[in-house]
Amino acid sequence: MRVSPREVALLRLVAQRVAGPPFADAAAAVRALGAVQGQDLPGALTSVALRTAGRSRAGVAAALDAGDVVRSWPMRGTLHLVAAEDLPWMLDLLGPRVLAGAARRRATVGLTEADLERAREAAAGALSGGRRSGRTDLLAAIGAAGVDVSGQRGYHTLWYLAQTGTLVLGPTAAGDQAFVLLDEWVRSPRRLEGEEALGELALRYFTGHGPATVADLARWAGTTVRDARTGLALARPRLETITVEGTELHLDPATPERLTACRAEAGALHLLPGFDEFVLGYADRTCAVPAEFAHRIVPGGNGVFRATVVSGGGVVGTWRWTGRGTGRAVAAEPFTAFADDVAAGIPGAAARLP
Repeated sequence: MRVSPREVALLRLVAQRVAGPPFADAAAAVRALGAVQGQDLPGALTSVALRTAGRSRAGVAAALDAGDVVRSWPMRGTLHLVAAEDLPWMLDLLGPRVLAGAARRRATVGLTEADLERAREAAAGALSGGRRSGRTDLLAAIGAAGVDVSGQRGYHTLWYLAQTGTLVLGPTAAGDQAFVLLDEWVRSPRRLEGEEALGELALRYFTGHGPATVADLARWAGTTVRDARTGLALARPRLETITVEGTELHLDPATPERLTACRAEAGALHLLPGFDEFVLGYADRTCAVPAEFAHRIVPGGNGVFRATVVSGGGVVGTWRWTGRGTGRAVAAEPFTAFADDVAAGIPGAAARLP
């Protein structure tokens, strides 16, 4: 089946449940998507909430507090929200490639493997028995064990201990998350290995993000194209393939029918937070983000992705909150000019955000 690039964008909105029947809850949402970008915790809570039936940020925070959803660095060395049971196998599958490139960073910040193992022992001592700790207190405990955690050493130490399966960010407190021990917090880890894990990763990605390409999967997961192709070969019997300008894209066979049932909703106005999967979940975003305006979403290429205004399946501008409390308002900047109905609808869309 051949479809247009804009149709791909609409299908992606439906696959990710920005439009159409929502996921039952936060755990179901992150499980179906595979992982959700989590660099900005408030934005991540909104991204997940707007895909759920309750549309509640409190519901996402409750899933974190209950241990159903966790936040860690499962892929690309980048923070994501994932279903708790999936984190161990994702770390096993995707962590070694990230860790292989971390040795130079350790040398740059002045940490040795002995330092990191001492830090691991200190963290286990501070958290074992179901205890939890914020970043400052946990670094203090590691520092008391003789590990220099000043400057970038502190972040790298916590990242390394999470990347190697000791720590995970779990319950929330005062708008932030506490560290806990992964083996204690994740009650029923799922164990997948080798090609089985690659197949599961591909299936989750293409059903939750498709239509997408092998290159999209490789970029999203931080894996090799070869591994992405292996995963696709295993998942392909449960996927549909479409062709867009000569390129094969893969998706859940149910997604086109869902789009047919909610096409008007998919093409309507949507306000998405920064770092949302609709933008960051792909290597090629041009079906939704015109190439000439890509720099407007991440100014200066600084890695900080702005919140987006989506209409007709495409990103047409950015938006942000101004003011606080009762004085809070939404300010939106079009790439060119907003259509009249889009401009008129932005305040209401902002008010309806989780």
